[in-house]
Amino acid sequence: MSKIIVLGAGMVGSAIAIDLAKNHEVTLSDIDRDRLARVYEKCTLIKILELDVTDKSALQLAMNPFELVICAVPGFLGYQTLTAIIESGKNVVDISFFSENSLDLDKLAKEKGVTAIVDCGVAPGMDNLLLGYFNEKLKLTDFECIVGGLPKEKKWPFYYKAPFSPVDVLEEYTRPARYVENGHLVVREPLTDCEYVEFDKVGTLESFNSDGLRSIIFTMPHIRNMKEKTLRYPGHVEYIRVLKEAGFFSREKILVGGNEVSPFEVTSRILFNEWKLGEQEAEITVMRVSMKGGNSKGETEKVVYDLYDEYSTDTQTSSMARTTGYTATAAANMLLAGLFSEKGVFPPELVGKHEKCFEYIINYLKDRNINYIRVS
Repeated sequence: MSKIIVLGAGMVGSAIAIDLAKNHEVTLSDIDRDRLARVYEKCTLIKILELDVTDKSALQLAMNPFELVICAVPGFLGYQTLTAIIESGKNVVDISFFSENSLDLDKLAKEKGVTAIVDCGVAPGMDNLLLGYFNEKLKLTDFECIVGGLPKEKKWPFYYKAPFSPVDVLEEYTRPARYVENGHLVVREPLTDCEYVEFDKVGTLESFNSDGLRSIIFTMPHIRNMKEKTLRYPGHVEYIRVLKEAGFFSREKILVGGNEVSPFEVTSRILFNEWKLGEQEAEITVMRVSMKGGNSKGETEKVVYDLYDEYSTDTQTSSMARTTGYTATAAANMLLAGLFSEKGVFPPELVGKHEKCFEYIINYLKDRNINYIRVS
């Protein structure tokens, strides 16, 4: 049994803490006392700690007794929090999905003797793991991941509920989307190149460009074509593009009634209520990872994995919390079991290249009824 601290008691962080508490001594921290209390009511095995991660000295003091840190803070706090964790010499699994490049911290992690597994969720996360594994089997030329978390009930006008922070969702809609085409980095506006895609159990979904390739742009430069797209129900993209074009996502403050306000912040506040996912509201996670490359026989081989996951009524855990959080807990247990011990910053594609690590994580998720099915 190991001592683990989880930073962030949101939907995913709380699922991580509860899962890890089955076999470890877990402390869950957050700045919100009421949120911590609600999680404790669900699982009295965990300890709770009120903590502001922006207070660096308090954070580093709090981490002292623990073998492993799980960073599940909102994206805008992610990079500075991860930096503080690494500076403290603590091994870490991170799912905060910040916009900065985590590989910039690799040198620091090596100097501190730290293993940091970053972007360790569903996507980014499991798609990277699959890519890393098959990059060892094939001479890959193509990679694509299409993924989305969706409510089961489609409510007009957005047909959407956010399984994580709406602010982070809006980042997907405003951050330029990078992909690789014929070996060249291409930057496009998000919400473009919309295509309809068919999925069993779901039907027709709409995919669009989003900035999800992240680390693989740098770690897999030999793959000539790489793209990540987000999935929504048809109709969602058009409404979002209307808001965006009309200036509702602008961060430049405007004068309203004598006060300066940011349209982005106002929109975020309104959509928080509109998109708030109920604690027991049924939702799904859908993902398809497609890869193509040459095999040992000199033939072109295509590999496709599909994921379909639903809200768990047994544990009252959202699908996005399950698929994201349990990937992180799989990596945490893998680290503690000594299956991966390299020092530095490692996105999942650099973990998946090791067959034992890949199989451990896949089987861990399968034990929790999260199944990545090879369909091609």
